[in-house]
Amino acid sequence: MHGRIPWYAPPSLTAEQRAVYDEIAGGPRAAGPFRLTDPERRLEGPFNAMLTAPGVGGPLQRLGAAIRYATDLPARWREIAILEVAVARRSDFEWYAHERVGRNAGLTEDELSALRSESDVATFDEAEQTVRAVCRALVLRRGLDDDLYARAEAALGRARLYELVVLAGYYDTLALSLATFRTPLPSGEPPVFGQDPGRP
Repeated sequence: MHGRIPWYAPPSLTAEQRAVYDEIAGGPRAAGPFRLTDPERRLEGPFNAMLTAPGVGGPLQRLGAAIRYATDLPARWREIAILEVAVARRSDFEWYAHERVGRNAGLTEDELSALRSESDVATFDEAEQTVRAVCRALVLRRGLDDDLYARAEAALGRARLYELVVLAGYYDTLALSLATFRTPLPSGEPPVFGQDPGRP
């Protein structure tokens, strides 16, 4: 089992599951920098759960791929946003994965530490501060007041603000899935926010 659900091994997959598996394991996520599969090639993190209902899991993973690889969001903005969702939802896997991606996008250890501890980040520019404020408001308050909306539209642009809203919703969905199915971290990875929900 992988938390509360089976850990799907490639030889056991149906044709529909295999199609989703191949999209994930054969796509750009496979380049790292976090562990996508275990030594038996089973999917780690939220991707295993996507195989449970491939009719929804397939479109969901394609949305995630679009958010990661097809938006106009600068890489630092994207990773600040994802990490902010991870902190707000106390999502260990999201932090585990995107701390690594964030480093590749240029986030420093001091910036990562400040994000994790919900401290101010003096090195963030105005746009990056706005990205952080927008994501926190979306996840915790489910929307933006008029002042923050105006600030975000001015600092980010309307198209990028839309992409940011979709990004926050997608990673919030993953956090819900990870928590509901008690998805464990990859073997040997320590929890960031407390007890790993996938382990007793």
